[in-house]
Amino acid sequence: MSSERGRGHGGGREPGQDPEPAPDVGPHPVPDAAAYLSGRWSIERTVHDLRSGAEGSFRGTAEFRPDAAGEALLHVEEGQLTWGGTANPASRTLLLRPRPDGTAEVDFADGRPFHDLDLRTGSWTAVHPCAADRYEGTFTVVGADTWQLEWRVGGPAKDQLLRSVYRRLG
Repeated sequence: MSSERGRGHGGGREPGQDPEPAPDVGPHPVPDAAAYLSGRWSIERTVHDLRSGAEGSFRGTAEFRPDAAGEALLHVEEGQLTWGGTANPASRTLLLRPRPDGTAEVDFADGRPFHDLDLRTGSWTAVHPCAADRYEGTFTVVGADTWQLEWRVGGPAKDQLLRSVYRRLG
């Protein structure tokens, strides 16, 4: 998640409060990840630094829209990150490259591989090594308009837990 740059303030929940979980109706199988994710989503995310005990939050939106070439979906997140009592704008961009079987490859904005994504059972665990750290993400689709993502980051540089709830907008 090093591609998520801090610049923002969250409203709503105080830092340290996990996003309100979606009703436990998942996992909800998704035959085509790109078709399901297309559109705009609200995001509520908590960030816990498990070593220091510091906590923060991110509130914003995610949009999955076709890239200029029409070969992938741009996954653009924008919002406010609150960390250490300071609020700043924050954003990140990823590329979701659909595959014919309904799965996808997720890459960083610069084209480097990030992880695979297979939501056909409604749940997926992705692993991404980043230098000596290890990112393990669990994606859970809980309904037609809600999905959750939890990243556990461990290693010599980081010990973090990030929890996000995405809800479809309009």
